[in-house]
Amino acid sequence: MYIPHYYQNENIEEVKAFIQANSFGILIDQVEGKPWGTHIPLELETDKDGEAILVSHLAKANPQAKALVDGKEVLCIFNGPHHYISSSWYKEEEVPTWNYIAVHVYGNLKVLSEEETMASMHRLVAKYEQMAKNPIDLSKFSSKTLRQVKGTVGFEVKITDIQAAYKMSQTRSEDHATIMSELKELDTAASKAVADKMKK
Repeated sequence: MYIPHYYQNENIEEVKAFIQANSFGILIDQVEGKPWGTHIPLELETDKDGEAILVSHLAKANPQAKALVDGKEVLCIFNGPHHYISSSWYKEEEVPTWNYIAVHVYGNLKVLSEEETMASMHRLVAKYEQMAKNPIDLSKFSSKTLRQVKGTVGFEVKITDIQAAYKMSQTRSEDHATIMSELKELDTAASKAVADKMKK
């Protein structure tokens, strides 16, 4: 992706933390010659060699699942907070813009076995059930219910490149205080999230 150098985040640990906190991403590749994207949780994990990977699964009914083959290059996109920035908040005349965080991860696919897919689902559910008042445990589900896993294709993506754009008005330091104040005054989840990111 195109990233002006002043918006490029090369702090890999910060970017990995962002992916873990915003793991509902988009898996993009080609299906029968056409671009195809599926919105799914893409969990950042470490393989047995200590390499960073993304792990997920698709329903077999999804045409993209049939295109999953070992070694295929894919793109995974993760988005963070974003908001329109009015140039009325600037000291000098300028066009308006948009503040945002976006991360593109490139890598090569490996299709998982049914056992590996099931193990990844256990990790996924255990991670997100922590927020539930009465968390479920997949290990206590009946074998009949767990047979639904047979309707999915699990995969991992061995990461080859990470590109991270953190556009938070870095080139307008003289306007930062006003931009953050105006965003907070809008009092929406998105505006407050961008203001908080600008503060860091």
